[in-house]
Amino acid sequence: MAPAIMLAADAPKLSSANTGFMLICSALVLLMTPGLAFFYGGMVRVKSTLNMLMMSFISLGIVTILWVLYGFSMAFGTDKGSIVGWTSDYVGFSGIGKMDLWPGYTIPVFVFAMFQLMFAIITPALISGALADRVKFSAWALFLVLWVTVVYFPVAHWVWGTGGWAFDLGVIDFAGGTAVHINAGAAALGVILVIGKRVGFKKDPMRPHSLPLVMLGAGLLWFGWFGFNAGSWLGNDDGVGPLMFVNTQVATGAAMLAWLAYEKIRHGAFTTLGAASGAVAGLVAITPSGGAVSPLGAIAVGAIAGVLCAMAVGLKYRFGYDDSLDVVGVHMVGGVIGSLLIGFFASGKGQSDVKGLFYGGGLDQFWKQCAGVFAVLAYSLIASAILAFLLDKTIGMRVTEDEEISGIDQAEHAETAYDFSGAGGGVVGSVAAAPALAATQSKKVDA
Repeated sequence: MAPAIMLAADAPKLSSANTGFMLICSALVLLMTPGLAFFYGGMVRVKSTLNMLMMSFISLGIVTILWVLYGFSMAFGTDKGSIVGWTSDYVGFSGIGKMDLWPGYTIPVFVFAMFQLMFAIITPALISGALADRVKFSAWALFLVLWVTVVYFPVAHWVWGTGGWAFDLGVIDFAGGTAVHINAGAAALGVILVIGKRVGFKKDPMRPHSLPLVMLGAGLLWFGWFGFNAGSWLGNDDGVGPLMFVNTQVATGAAMLAWLAYEKIRHGAFTTLGAASGAVAGLVAITPSGGAVSPLGAIAVGAIAGVLCAMAVGLKYRFGYDDSLDVVGVHMVGGVIGSLLIGFFASGKGQSDVKGLFYGGGLDQFWKQCAGVFAVLAYSLIASAILAFLLDKTIGMRVTEDEEISGIDQAEHAETAYDFSGAGGGVVGSVAAAPALAATQSKKVDA
């Protein structure tokens, strides 16, 4: 058959509505990285707060520059062997015109590039939560450079780039279950297996120092995730973006409730940390699947992820790996769940006509999802462990034990998160009065 000829009149034209929508979505996804910083920052002890914030924040600078220089070309350039892309015009954005449209869409290449940049920024930032309290900031910055180059850019091409092997296989990943969450979670596991546990792991209390900060971060993530998910269809011309918007909300609510129910049954309380973690687990699970499932399917995806992720976070104590802030349990496990459940709950009425097992489609899509999930997981885990090993044997990944015990904020940043020195005598007086007050209260209890 002769190839179809596209007339100039039939070619996509720039849509100001879709372009404006995507610019807003890009800004929403950018907001997620500071939101993640707050979420992680509240979960650590006081002495590590600033370091946790900075480990996310530095990604905004490093990944942005690398993306413009070569990252966008590696991820979305012309396919090279189904593994990586490369287009010289994308290097330094030197050959991109301001009115050039992303092929097949009605938005400029610049807009698509910036939207995808925000994904590239937050993905390595997700890893940082597993490494809390113990990694040199300079080593983390260098790890960022190496990891996005060796792992994220190629994996993004596999999953989303035209000609990427997972893309051609038909693996469904609407907004990043494999490329973002499994990728980051597996990387976190690979690194922590190399660098080891925190001083005092399973012995000293390591409770979150600010649950309000955690809730603020979770709220910002939830808000920004609508851009992350709904924006990934790159426009609103056929209703798939709105479906993803609905499913994002529905799955997140279901996951939060399921996590809290599990927590109440298992531990006897509904905690704010559980609510925040459950919401994030739902957001993770619906990210790959939300364009393929119905709203009822989204409830099922969210509920299953809420329970299984709540169960998974305890595995670190059983197996002895120190995943400080449960990146493996929430992001890797949540990403695996959401990606594989497409094989069961895909309705055939969303982003494509692909149907899962429960809609009469058999297991064909499930096996495709398995291929994408476990290939990304294995590659990211192994490559990340190798990078961490090389850095640890050269410049060293960890701060000294004394610095870890005294506080990584002071050692690495010469600052502390909370400075009460200017609070005046009220604070000093209250501190001095605390022992006497405690003694008085104790006598009252004894009486």
